[in-house]
Amino acid sequence: MCALLSPLSDYETLPPPADEGQARLGFARWQDAALEVEDGAIGEFMRALAVDTAGNRLLASLFGNSPFLTQCCLTEPALLMRLGQEGPEATFAELVLRLNRLLAPAADRAVLMRTLRQAKRRAALLIAIADIAGWWPLDRVTGALSDLAEAALGALVRHLLAAAAAAGEIVLQDPEQPEHESALIVLGVGKLGARELNYSSDVDLIILFDGEKSRYTGSGSPPQFFAGLARNLARLMAERAADGYVFRTDLRLRPDPGSTLPAMSVLAALTYYESAGQNWERAALIKARPVAGDRAAGAGFLTELRPFLWRKHLDFAAIQDIHSIKRQIDAHRGGGRIAVAGHDVKLGRGGIREIEFFAQTQQLIWGGRFPALRSSGTVAALAALAAAGRISAETAAELTEAYRFLRGVEHRLQMIDDAQTHAIPADPTAIQHLAIFLGFPSRDAFAQALLRRLATVEGRYAKLFEEAPTLSGPGNLVFTGTEDDPDTLKTLAALGFTDPRAAAGMIRGWHHGRYRAMRSQRARELLTELVPGLLRAVAASPNPDLALVRFDQFLSRLPAGVQLFSLFLRNGVLLDLVAEIMGAGPRLAEQLARRPALLDGVLSGGFFGAPPPRADLIQELDALLAPARHYEEVLDLVRRWVGDRKFQIGVQLLRDRIDGEEAGAALADVAETAIAGLLPPVAAAFAQSHGGVPGGALVVLGLGKLGGREMTVTSDLDLILIYDAPENVEASTGPRPLAVSTYYARLCHRLIDALTALTPEGHLYDVDMRLRPSGTKGPVATSLAAFRRYHGELAWTWEQMALTRARVVAGPEALGGAVMARVHAVLTEPRDGDRLVVDVADMRQRMAEQHRAPGPWDVKHRRGGLVDIEFIAQYLQLREAPAQPQLLRQNTSAALAALADGGALDAVAAEDLVETLDLWRNVQGLLKLTVEEPFDEAAASPALKAHLARGAGAVDFARLKADMDAAAQRVLARYEALIEAPARAARARRATVPPSPSSAKEQSP
Repeated sequence: MCALLSPLSDYETLPPPADEGQARLGFARWQDAALEVEDGAIGEFMRALAVDTAGNRLLASLFGNSPFLTQCCLTEPALLMRLGQEGPEATFAELVLRLNRLLAPAADRAVLMRTLRQAKRRAALLIAIADIAGWWPLDRVTGALSDLAEAALGALVRHLLAAAAAAGEIVLQDPEQPEHESALIVLGVGKLGARELNYSSDVDLIILFDGEKSRYTGSGSPPQFFAGLARNLARLMAERAADGYVFRTDLRLRPDPGSTLPAMSVLAALTYYESAGQNWERAALIKARPVAGDRAAGAGFLTELRPFLWRKHLDFAAIQDIHSIKRQIDAHRGGGRIAVAGHDVKLGRGGIREIEFFAQTQQLIWGGRFPALRSSGTVAALAALAAAGRISAETAAELTEAYRFLRGVEHRLQMIDDAQTHAIPADPTAIQHLAIFLGFPSRDAFAQALLRRLATVEGRYAKLFEEAPTLSGPGNLVFTGTEDDPDTLKTLAALGFTDPRAAAGMIRGWHHGRYRAMRSQRARELLTELVPGLLRAVAASPNPDLALVRFDQFLSRLPAGVQLFSLFLRNGVLLDLVAEIMGAGPRLAEQLARRPALLDGVLSGGFFGAPPPRADLIQELDALLAPARHYEEVLDLVRRWVGDRKFQIGVQLLRDRIDGEEAGAALADVAETAIAGLLPPVAAAFAQSHGGVPGGALVVLGLGKLGGREMTVTSDLDLILIYDAPENVEASTGPRPLAVSTYYARLCHRLIDALTALTPEGHLYDVDMRLRPSGTKGPVATSLAAFRRYHGELAWTWEQMALTRARVVAGPEALGGAVMARVHAVLTEPRDGDRLVVDVADMRQRMAEQHRAPGPWDVKHRRGGLVDIEFIAQYLQLREAPAQPQLLRQNTSAALAALADGGALDAVAAEDLVETLDLWRNVQGLLKLTVEEPFDEAAASPALKAHLARGAGAVDFARLKADMDAAAQRVLARYEALIEAPARAARARRATVPPSPSSAKEQSP
């Protein structure tokens, strides 16, 4: 016992028990254990230790401060006795030596794991006592923990290799030394590599294998075998049992851990580091060393890695990227208050990480030219930097003292319950207990000492590279390494991200070079500079999380990143726009992801100008198509042109540069220009096989949203294709002539295919042909004669309503004029007023039954919505056009205004209907851009709600909802007065009159 107690002559320096009750309970349990122990010598030792002044103070210090160490003492009294007999150095050396000699056969795995867990528990107690009693300095404490981990890893690796050999999977060079030339490399990185493990530290490993040296004989493959071995190693090291665990093990510091196996080939690892390695990985590898497996091969790998790790020549961009490791931390040069409660002494402001980064970043810059700076240990690195004149001796001394102090705090935190924690407790009583465990007389004394060190570290850290712009935001924005930085998660949450961990993981993933755009070092350097601005811009969007996901999709499709990232850095407005698109415009985001070159147009001077007239669009598209070499190129060029124009209109609508009505007209002009531009090349390509029809012609009649120039970004095209040919022409000319009707039917199919087919440039439009004569049962191509006959004899009222919006959008003027003359004749022919109003009301009722209980944001089908306004306009035109043909207009707003001018609609009612129509168009247009239908008000972000309100002209979202409800009620009242009430009266009148044989058929859409 004297060897244990002799160094405790100054036992008063041992920390007193923070919890007297816990200490008393510990002594009671110690006495009981002394009575129950089978070995009488151990029992005698336990009783003697408890009554000895120094021994009692030691036990009280352990029992009253650490439940974990209390349990270790009760479980391992024999270790304490050996410690008393041989001292800490000899006892620890013997423990490690036993592990280094272990070679457990495959059948003895359970025994091996118990041995390792027992060794860990004994070493934990021994090292804690040596630390608390002041026998060992910090470097000896961390070195002992590292030696223990290395010995445990070696024992387990030898066991796994021997087990694999016994199973016939590998052949060992030396069965007595399984690690020797095993082709397995286990590198310790981080604190293990630097021999700086903390008391409850993970061990960070990179596991590699040399495919050329591997003697694999199993039925799988070497990569699968070594990956399985790596998984087993990590699992067995971390596996918890009743008697504890060995070490938590982390394999995530390997190259691109999200997409690689737990064990990589040496060749793959070298290739990764040379092509996609990041500066934080260089920083981590400063501390790398072989800790198990084939150590000679591991040393050879690190030698090959030296040019990546220690670069003699660095350009400005590379130095800036190294600086970014520091600049991502929100460092303060003074005045920033740090709270003690809850502060993370590792990752928080002024913490251990800042000291490590302070040393490592400068090692990365200067270590290539000055080998003396390549120390793996933090304290040694600070001393080397001072000796080389890179930092002052005062700075090195201050940071070294702070480092040792903070590591001491970290160790005491972890000793209490063997917890992997670095945070000061939030509870004042717990802080008081920690202060006592550290030897401070009070909580306040500890707080002052802690804050002094934190302020010193933060001040020195803030001055490092202080001329470089910050890469932090309103707080940390750290995306290096594999772990989430707690302060960064807080920053992301403050920026509006609902899932900060997912956001942080996504950004870290960008730097692994998985995307083509990120495979060059320069692209990754630029992205590092770009991230803070990107996050600020994304945070301002209606849905930051979704915006970041879409930006990730955008990155994944970029062929290269340097040029675009440089553009973003020079043009913050462009980055803001992209972020807004990603967050608020899913369809625009999809376009941009598919074709990033769309951003070129944004930089042109006219991008945000008023949409051009159709004549300019025609000229623009004609010029684009003129040099086309073949038909497929025409299809792609038209798609690209339409995509560019729709993107421009969508962005202008998103930015409130245009409203829904202006966007509808602009989108219709683009569609009409595209149809007119495609028809000639489609006809020319068709004619190569089937010639032409002498004297024949084809026109495209646009209806619905296209005809009324009221399109949205998702509108399809309602079309009727009408042809005409001389009566004496029976077939086309050409190599394979066709009958006239067949010719135009196939030509129309070709045109529809040209509009709808998916090409490498994407999709153009969906086409709806159901408004053609006889609907889906009729031919795709309708002759002029058939069109006249159908609408003179067979058309339903709803088809005549659809014709109110019909206009020719492509084809020769002569035939177009004939078609529109027939449309005009149909719309102006006298009608039975009762039958008309009943047909309209019945059709609206059937539509309402098909769309039962539409939500308030279904502005098309909700009662009082778009359909009701359109029905009012179309009904009144059909009713009034026979007497006042000048009232006919394809556009609904224009029709309502004309009806008011002609006295067919009250001016106040017309004005209200037009204003409500504008409201519905604005809401619908924005919803088509900003959400995937249907709109979920409960799930919508406040930013999206504000955007909708602003776009619709309301002061806020609540007011928008109120305005919508009030407007719908007014429209519904006008519909009731203009259509529903007259229809009821008409039905009543018709019910008193017997139906005649020639009465009209019942209407059915």
